[in-house]
Amino acid sequence: MAKRDETPLMRQYDKIKSQYPNVILLFRVGDFYETFYDDAKLVSESLGIVLTKRSNGAAADVPLAGFPHHSLETYIAKLVKRGFRVAVCDQMEDPKFARGIVKREITDIITPGVNFNDRLLDEKRNNYLCALHFQKERDGERVGVAFIDVTTAEFQLAESSLL
Repeated sequence: MAKRDETPLMRQYDKIKSQYPNVILLFRVGDFYETFYDDAKLVSESLGIVLTKRSNGAAADVPLAGFPHHSLETYIAKLVKRGFRVAVCDQMEDPKFARGIVKREITDIITPGVNFNDRLLDEKRNNYLCALHFQKERDGERVGVAFIDVTTAEFQLAESSLL
Protein backbone atom coordinates (compact mmCIF):
# COMPACT_ATOMS: atom_id res chain seq x y z
CA MET A 1 0.00 0.00 0.00
CA ALA A 2 0.99 3.61 -0.35
CA LYS A 3 2.99 5.36 2.37
CA ARG A 4 -0.01 7.53 3.20
CA ASP A 5 -1.77 4.38 4.45
CA GLU A 6 0.95 3.82 7.05
CA THR A 7 0.73 5.09 10.61
CA PRO A 8 2.60 8.33 11.41
CA LEU A 9 5.05 6.31 13.54
CA MET A 10 5.94 4.02 10.64
CA ARG A 11 6.27 6.96 8.23
CA GLN A 12 8.70 8.55 10.71
CA TYR A 13 10.61 5.26 11.00
CA ASP A 14 10.78 4.87 7.20
CA LYS A 15 12.12 8.41 6.80
CA ILE A 16 14.89 7.91 9.38
CA LYS A 17 15.73 4.41 8.12
CA SER A 18 16.09 5.74 4.56
CA GLN A 19 18.88 8.02 5.83
CA TYR A 20 20.68 5.07 7.47
CA PRO A 21 19.96 2.10 5.20
CA ASN A 22 23.02 0.00 6.08
CA VAL A 23 22.56 -0.18 9.84
CA ILE A 24 20.19 -1.92 12.21
CA LEU A 25 17.98 0.90 13.45
CA LEU A 26 16.99 0.64 17.12
CA PHE A 27 13.93 2.88 17.29
CA ARG A 28 12.79 4.02 20.75
CA VAL A 29 9.04 3.65 21.28
CA GLY A 30 8.08 4.31 24.89
CA ASP A 31 10.02 1.94 27.14
CA PHE A 32 11.25 -0.23 24.27
CA TYR A 33 13.70 -0.18 21.40
CA GLU A 34 11.98 -1.66 18.39
CA THR A 35 13.20 -2.88 15.02
CA PHE A 36 11.03 -3.34 11.95
CA TYR A 37 10.99 -5.11 8.58
CA ASP A 38 14.28 -6.86 7.67
CA ASP A 39 16.03 -5.39 10.73
CA ALA A 40 13.45 -7.12 12.93
CA LYS A 41 14.11 -10.46 11.26
CA LEU A 42 17.89 -10.07 11.67
CA VAL A 43 17.60 -8.96 15.30
CA SER A 44 15.18 -11.74 16.17
CA GLU A 45 17.44 -14.39 14.67
CA SER A 46 20.71 -12.93 16.00
CA LEU A 47 19.52 -12.24 19.53
CA GLY A 48 17.04 -15.08 19.94
CA ILE A 49 14.15 -12.75 20.69
CA VAL A 50 10.56 -13.09 19.52
CA LEU A 51 9.61 -11.87 16.06
CA THR A 52 6.12 -10.45 16.11
CA LYS A 53 4.30 -7.80 14.08
CA ARG A 54 3.05 -4.25 14.46
CA SER A 55 -0.16 -2.89 13.05
CA ASN A 56 0.53 -0.30 10.38
CA GLY A 57 -2.82 1.36 9.85
CA ALA A 58 -4.42 0.56 6.51
CA ALA A 59 -1.05 -0.72 5.25
CA ALA A 60 0.08 -4.30 5.89
CA ASP A 61 1.39 -5.28 9.32
CA VAL A 62 5.19 -5.10 9.63
CA PRO A 63 7.62 -7.52 11.31
CA LEU A 64 8.71 -6.29 14.76
CA ALA A 65 11.34 -7.36 17.28
CA GLY A 66 12.12 -5.30 20.34
CA PHE A 67 13.50 -5.22 23.86
CA PRO A 68 13.21 -3.01 26.98
CA HIS A 69 15.21 0.23 26.89
CA HIS A 70 17.20 -0.70 30.00
CA SER A 71 18.73 -3.64 28.05
CA LEU A 72 20.11 -1.42 25.27
CA GLU A 73 23.82 -1.81 26.06
CA THR A 74 23.54 -5.58 26.36
CA TYR A 75 21.86 -5.97 22.99
CA ILE A 76 24.10 -3.45 21.23
CA ALA A 77 27.14 -5.41 22.44
CA LYS A 78 25.70 -8.66 21.07
CA LEU A 79 24.83 -7.13 17.69
CA VAL A 80 28.19 -5.39 17.23
CA LYS A 81 30.10 -8.53 18.24
CA ARG A 82 28.17 -10.34 15.48
CA GLY A 83 29.43 -7.76 12.97
CA PHE A 84 26.36 -5.52 12.65
CA ARG A 85 26.37 -1.74 12.50
CA VAL A 86 23.77 -0.24 14.83
CA ALA A 87 22.09 3.18 14.97
CA VAL A 88 20.18 4.26 18.08
CA CYS A 89 17.17 6.51 17.48
CA ASP A 90 15.91 8.11 20.69
CA GLN A 91 12.83 10.10 21.61
CA MET A 92 13.86 13.73 21.89
CA GLU A 93 10.82 14.88 23.85
CA ASP A 94 8.52 13.53 26.51
CA PRO A 95 5.60 11.80 24.77
CA LYS A 96 3.21 13.33 27.33
CA PHE A 97 4.01 16.80 26.01
CA ALA A 98 4.46 16.02 22.31
CA ARG A 99 2.09 17.54 19.82
CA GLY A 100 1.56 14.86 17.22
CA ILE A 101 4.28 12.31 16.67
CA VAL A 102 7.15 12.28 19.18
CA LYS A 103 10.33 13.86 17.78
CA ARG A 104 13.10 11.27 17.29
CA GLU A 105 16.75 11.54 16.21
CA ILE A 106 19.78 9.31 15.78
CA THR A 107 21.85 9.70 18.96
CA ASP A 108 24.54 7.07 18.40
CA ILE A 109 26.03 4.88 15.69
CA ILE A 110 28.11 1.91 16.78
CA THR A 111 30.11 -0.28 14.41
CA PRO A 112 32.56 -3.15 14.90
CA GLY A 113 35.32 -0.96 13.43
CA VAL A 114 34.72 2.24 15.36
CA ASN A 115 33.37 2.11 18.85
CA PHE A 116 34.36 3.59 22.15
CA ASN A 117 31.86 1.75 24.32
CA ASP A 118 33.61 0.20 27.32
CA ARG A 119 31.24 -2.78 27.26
CA LEU A 120 32.25 -3.59 23.68
CA LEU A 121 36.02 -3.16 23.92
CA ASP A 122 38.19 -6.08 24.92
CA GLU A 123 40.24 -4.78 27.86
CA LYS A 124 42.87 -7.48 27.37
CA ARG A 125 43.67 -6.42 23.78
CA ASN A 126 44.82 -3.24 22.13
CA ASN A 127 42.04 -1.41 20.28
CA TYR A 128 43.70 0.91 17.79
CA LEU A 129 42.48 3.69 15.56
CA CYS A 130 44.92 4.87 12.91
CA ALA A 131 45.09 7.85 10.56
CA LEU A 132 47.45 8.39 7.63
CA HIS A 133 48.26 11.61 5.80
CA PHE A 134 50.17 11.78 2.52
CA GLN A 135 51.65 15.05 1.29
CA LYS A 136 53.54 15.79 -1.92
CA GLU A 137 56.54 18.07 -1.58
CA ARG A 138 59.26 19.29 -3.97
CA ASP A 139 61.70 16.63 -2.88
CA GLY A 140 59.22 13.76 -2.83
CA GLU A 141 56.34 12.62 -0.76
CA ARG A 142 55.92 12.49 3.00
CA VAL A 143 53.62 10.40 5.12
CA GLY A 144 52.34 11.08 8.60
CA VAL A 145 50.82 8.41 10.79
CA ALA A 146 48.94 8.75 14.06
CA PHE A 147 47.41 6.01 16.11
CA ILE A 148 45.70 5.71 19.45
CA ASP A 149 44.85 2.73 21.58
CA VAL A 150 41.35 3.65 22.74
CA THR A 151 41.60 1.15 25.60
CA THR A 152 44.70 2.68 27.22
CA ALA A 153 44.69 6.15 25.56
CA GLU A 154 48.28 5.58 24.37
CA PHE A 155 48.93 7.91 21.43
CA GLN A 156 51.76 7.74 18.89
CA LEU A 157 52.66 10.06 16.04
CA ALA A 158 55.35 9.78 13.37
CA GLU A 159 56.27 11.10 9.93
CA SER A 160 58.69 10.03 7.24
CA SER A 161 59.75 10.59 3.65
CA LEU A 162 58.62 8.09 1.06
CA LEU A 163 61.21 6.80 -1.37
